[in-house]
Amino acid sequence: MSTEAALKDREFRIVLGSVDEAQRFFGQFDANAKVLEGVFDIEVSLEGGVLVVRSKKESELFSVAHDFLRELVSFLPEGGAITPEELRKMALDFRENRKTWWKSALEETIFITASHKPIRAKTLGQLKYIRAIRESDVTFCIGPAGTGKTYLAMAMACSALQKKEVSRIVLVRPAVEAGESLGYLPGDLKEKIEPYLRPLYDALYEMLSAERFQKYSERGIIEVAPLAYMRGRTLNDSFIVLDEAQNTTPEQMKMFLTRMGFGSKVVVTGDITQVDLPAGKKSGLILVQEILKDIREIAFIYLNEKDVVRHHLVQEIIRAYEKFGQASKK
Repeated sequence: MSTEAALKDREFRIVLGSVDEAQRFFGQFDANAKVLEGVFDIEVSLEGGVLVVRSKKESELFSVAHDFLRELVSFLPEGGAITPEELRKMALDFRENRKTWWKSALEETIFITASHKPIRAKTLGQLKYIRAIRESDVTFCIGPAGTGKTYLAMAMACSALQKKEVSRIVLVRPAVEAGESLGYLPGDLKEKIEPYLRPLYDALYEMLSAERFQKYSERGIIEVAPLAYMRGRTLNDSFIVLDEAQNTTPEQMKMFLTRMGFGSKVVVTGDITQVDLPAGKKSGLILVQEILKDIREIAFIYLNEKDVVRHHLVQEIIRAYEKFGQASKK
């Protein structure tokens, strides 16, 4: 049956190469099939190694589903297993703009974690982000929570260290409340700033294992520190990540950026909708966009709710808050 006739009859079939390919396609408990059914309003089943797709009703989405599944199945043997959340992103993006950017992303593994999990871009925005980091010595990534800003920057840092492109990693966060409530916390200075740096430690443990991280930390190969510790230093041959940069003042941002030495790469991440600075204090991340916008060698990447890689409801939550905020301004 021709493709045109198949689409007219609201059914098409794709022969899968093997049982293993069928399992990878459908996912655990048929989770991937359920994602496809939800995105394209179709019914997906497996009949003796043949993928059968039927349309529930007359819809333009059926031809889009046909094109998407043809692309996906032709790529699966090289791409390996795809999680339901990855598949949801790919399907929604294809439904919107008919682009198969995800082929490049799935082939482009950034780093393999201690538990042998591949880290790679899961959205078009993330793909642009990691490529900007490779091509630019200074990269700013601005976007909402859950878009992988910090996680991907740290994965790129670990990859650069592994390839001996840098000799150390420096991860920095501002301790926003350092002048106020921090002093009331129990313990010495190290114990007081620990909560601010904990998210960075957690990601490093996942990527490197706690033992390997401890070894690198003791040898000074990896340093996790509050922003205040950067003053007066020059960091050569380093991969430097400033996280939660929306909570820096303009003076702190300038101080941090001027720490960059020879052979170093800098990534600055933040969410300008979540500034925790005291009232009246301007965010250095907001101001720096205007100050550095004309320097061509510096990259600015902007992620949005489409790049959220947490539970798909997080996208809906972000959209709802944005809608509410716009309505409130009006």
